[in-house]
Amino acid sequence: MKKFKIQQSPFVVPTTDGKLIEEHWGNSTGNSNISIAHMVAPPDWGESHQTPEFDEFTIIISGKKQFEIDGETVVLEKGQSIFIEKGARIRYSNPFPEECEYLSICVPAFSIESVHREDEGVD
Repeated sequence: MKKFKIQQSPFVVPTTDGKLIEEHWGNSTGNSNISIAHMVAPPDWGESHQTPEFDEFTIIISGKKQFEIDGETVVLEKGQSIFIEKGARIRYSNPFPEECEYLSICVPAFSIESVHREDEGVD
C-alpha cells in the first residue's frame, strides 16, 4: 500500500461572491484534522466576521489581504504569512484593486459548522 496520495482535482467550494476556493485536503477528502486550500479573492471582496474553532495559517502568494483580528487591522502582502488562533474574532477582506492569491491551512479542518460566521451585511 502506498504511503502517499497525489491530489489532482481539488474540491472547488461553490461561492457566490467571486472568490475561488480549492480545497486540496480536508473534510472533502475525509481528513478532519487539517484543511489546505488554495484561494483567490477578487478585488473589493469581503466576508462577514467569524469566530472559528480552528487555528488558521495564511500564506500570501500575490496581492494583499486585509485581516481584522479582535479589532486590530493587519494587511499582509506577497511572501508574508500569519497564524491566527482559534477563538479570535476575524473578518477577511481584499479592499484592494488587485486580486489576492493565498494558501489557507486550518487545524482542525475548516467546516461551516465550526467557523461561526456572523449574520451581518458585507461592505
